[in-house]
Amino acid sequence: MACCCDFTDTVDRQFTSNKAGQELQRYRRKGAGPTTRLLIEGISGAGIADGSLLDIGAGVGALTFELLERGFDRAVIVEASAGYTAAASSEAVRRGRSQQVEFVSGDFLEVAGTVSTASVVALDRVVCCYPLYEELLIEAIRRAERAFAFSYPRERWYVRAGMKLENALRSRKTGFRTFVHPEAKMRELIRRAGFDLVSQRRTAVWSADVFVRPS
Repeated sequence: MACCCDFTDTVDRQFTSNKAGQELQRYRRKGAGPTTRLLIEGISGAGIADGSLLDIGAGVGALTFELLERGFDRAVIVEASAGYTAAASSEAVRRGRSQQVEFVSGDFLEVAGTVSTASVVALDRVVCCYPLYEELLIEAIRRAERAFAFSYPRERWYVRAGMKLENALRSRKTGFRTFVHPEAKMRELIRRAGFDLVSQRRTAVWSADVFVRPS
């Protein structure tokens, strides 16, 4: 998600209330999507079963709700799309989790100064929406106490080709763009912040990585 003057308008045009409603219904029927499940497996495999979560670009809140079910006690959701914020909020009410979930609306790069640290910071399929991926990762990592988890598109020719086509199709409709960022540079940036890669689970398109701060 790009940090720019028309960012929120662009996000709301792309991530509409209708799309959020459809995704929420799909989550209720089928559970969390592939990258969310991979991140959960990585976090659980790292031995982290409790604490707090900062879920940046949370969408309908699938990662948040799944980790709360597994023992996390509270979460902060930062979401720039009004439609997705409303969907996640309604799901929190339905699950009886309203007291455990705080919602912060806006582009994370603009509201980061108002967000506290958390045991785990996660960005599920979010970094690909920002051209300024380094700034996004730096601000997110600063708020991670124990672990940092994120999923992103792999650097493969077919991923780049598919994303290029998707960008072309929606350029006139919403103006929203996605990006394939350099994997090695992202991992090195996180390592320099003091985190070790402990889990990397992949599909043909996505990688879901979990980093832990050594005790």
